[in-house]
Amino acid sequence: MIGEIRSTLARHATNIRGWRTNRNIVVIESDDWGSTCMPSTETFRKLAGMGIGVDKCPYATNDALASEQDLEDLFSVLTGVKDANGAHPSITANTVMMNPDYTRIRNSGFREYAGEPFTEALKRYPEHARSFTLWGQGISQGIFYPQFHGREHLNVRRWMKLLQNPDSVYRTVFEEKMFWPGSAETKEGDLSIRAAFDTDDLSELDHHREILRDGLRQFEKLFGYKSESFIAPNFVCHPDLYETLAENGVKVIQGMKYQKLPVAGNNKREMIRRIQGQMNELSQINLLRNCVFEPSQKPENHDSVGECLKGIENAFFWKKPAVITAHRLNFIGYIHPENREKNLAQFRELLSQMLKRWPDIEFMTSVELGNLIRSDNTG
Repeated sequence: MIGEIRSTLARHATNIRGWRTNRNIVVIESDDWGSTCMPSTETFRKLAGMGIGVDKCPYATNDALASEQDLEDLFSVLTGVKDANGAHPSITANTVMMNPDYTRIRNSGFREYAGEPFTEALKRYPEHARSFTLWGQGISQGIFYPQFHGREHLNVRRWMKLLQNPDSVYRTVFEEKMFWPGSAETKEGDLSIRAAFDTDDLSELDHHREILRDGLRQFEKLFGYKSESFIAPNFVCHPDLYETLAENGVKVIQGMKYQKLPVAGNNKREMIRRIQGQMNELSQINLLRNCVFEPSQKPENHDSVGECLKGIENAFFWKKPAVITAHRLNFIGYIHPENREKNLAQFRELLSQMLKRWPDIEFMTSVELGNLIRSDNTG
């Protein structure tokens, strides 16, 4: 009972401030597309058998490049429903452009970082040959809309330093073409390997700026359009990087209720409160995720559909758009098919229930919502 009261109060606190609309808008933001994460079932079993806690981390357990089956099943759910305007739900698929090139890094003696486009990794996976073609089909259908999540989902400099130790767990998983051993193998308070823009030295911000420029160039070259929105890996980003994002076409900053700042030598990570629809000094619109659909990160008995519906109800009560966080791992079954099957059944139920309760729902992408807010603010 106390937990439910706290959850309700937290929803009200999230939604009470910021931009308002009489329209019942739903946006689905999904992070980590393009990141390799767990390469295969065989790798998962091998590392778990070695005592590395990949089985104790939902990402290391289930997250992987989306296979053809993963995409076909997800797209089937999305095309199975329409809003009042005849539009299907659209996944704002926040994408990283590269993963480590393990061969070149090993050949350098672990001294020089090298990366490869995620599209190259797809070619080597047994069930992924048509995956990027399916991305294109999803884009054409308006149900899958890639946006920029980072060049890598990896803190390059921190990782390369850790690889210098041949006895580290990072070298062990490197041999299996993984850069991260899972959250169970990291210490509380450590600078995260997956937080690409975390740092304990702010002089590294110039390095982060170049990574952003390079990643955004790669995004435009691959997809044929600029990414107008951005969400930092692990939600960690210094506000000084927003100028580089703006210079390269980013007009919308996705995120949670708080923006996490880099550690930067502090004993405790600082955070900045974010408000739905607020515009920063660079005229970038802040979007705030106020609803959660993350069944892969919850216990088996957790009511993911019901909790997300409560978030949507609270958002609409305060005349806010419902911005749902739903990471890629919830839709992936390449490692464990039951993860995809169970979660897609819940996702289908979520979409059905929300349209039944609010028939006037309008599905949008993050960029469409950001443009609507901008037009209201400047109109």
